[in-house]
Amino acid sequence: MTTQYLTHQSGRIAYDDQGSGPLVLCAPSMGDVRAEYRFLTPFLVDAGFRVVTMDLRGLGESSTQWDDFSVAGIGSDMLALIRHLDSGPAMIVGASMAAGAAVWAAVEAHELIAGLVLIGPFVRGETSATNALLYSLLFNRLWGVRAWQWYYATLYPTRKPADFAAYTAALGANLREAGRLEALQAMMRASKAASAERVAGVMAPTLVVMGSKDPDFPDPKAEAQWVAETLHGRYLMIDGAGHYPHAEMPEVTAPQIVDFLRAQQAVQRVA
Repeated sequence: MTTQYLTHQSGRIAYDDQGSGPLVLCAPSMGDVRAEYRFLTPFLVDAGFRVVTMDLRGLGESSTQWDDFSVAGIGSDMLALIRHLDSGPAMIVGASMAAGAAVWAAVEAHELIAGLVLIGPFVRGETSATNALLYSLLFNRLWGVRAWQWYYATLYPTRKPADFAAYTAALGANLREAGRLEALQAMMRASKAASAERVAGVMAPTLVVMGSKDPDFPDPKAEAQWVAETLHGRYLMIDGAGHYPHAEMPEVTAPQIVDFLRAQQAVQRVA
């Protein structure tokens, strides 16, 4: 598959485009690349959706020179790509920090967003000065890639995909490229205020997907409930999964995401 690019603001966003039908835009979590959706995408394409998977600014094949790595910056990339594809309104699947970016986008341009699937969503919270310093130390150029790969493995607590070793090696190679580890650090430090302030304003139907063993949250179910209730949506817990239920347990997670997206399309057709 040939990578496509969108020139936007001060850089380029890389993306893949496959399938036909209603548009579903998938954005990965920070530190990951668009291949994060390698297991979910076939389910969506087979269900009759056009699936566009994007790399976040600074990561994957997207360019590294950006002034803003916050949820607002990434959300603006989502909206620019939807407008560029001229196939909206779109449904967004966003994981982790990209879920916060999806919330921002859904409020900034609600007419472009038909529905949201938020996976392991970080939509609120600030990084303290102490944690910012810690991130700088842990993920510096000397050992930061190895530290990230170790941490990444903890996000799959029950079972890892068959290609996990090769996949994490590829993530490491990507982060070793100039500017990419620095982009990851910037995302870690970035404020979530832009999404936290907009959560209550989301009008798009929303499904929150959370692994019951997601190590990024002290109480994954409580966080899923809060996000879903605040967005007037519903939540789905994937028993035993961590931060990547769509990659750790795609056979359980994907059909339920497909059902949700199909239901939103049915509503759109009636409307």
